[in-house]
Amino acid sequence: MADVEATTTSEEGYTSVSRVGDFELTIDATGEDGPDPNQVLAADYASCFIPAFRVGGNKEGHEDLGKITVEVEGDLNDDDDLTAVRFVMHVEADLDDDEFDAIVERAEDICHVHDSLKESLHAEITVHGGQF
Repeated sequence: MADVEATTTSEEGYTSVSRVGDFELTIDATGEDGPDPNQVLAADYASCFIPAFRVGGNKEGHEDLGKITVEVEGDLNDDDDLTAVRFVMHVEADLDDDEFDAIVERAEDICHVHDSLKESLHAEITVHGGQF
């Protein structure tokens, strides 16, 4: 048995429904009935990076980073393929740039999505502390 399993079905058109465990996610290539695949990838990347960032913070001696919000931006080429990803992170903890850089470096090693993407799509990450 595989470690990760999902079932994705498309009845017609460009919309598909994915079942992952007890959860359901509608993805629409046209963006009409749900987010498109690139939007889902961007959200998935950020959703993986936040807990990795928290773990990285813990390993760097920062137990409570508080609220974290990631704004994700992506660039598409003429074929609608992602060519770049950028994160602008807003973190409640007010740390200096060197502390955030150390946490980002650890998070990049921890985040499974970051590890799975080709290196040219690794997010360019900017962190703003003392937010909220």
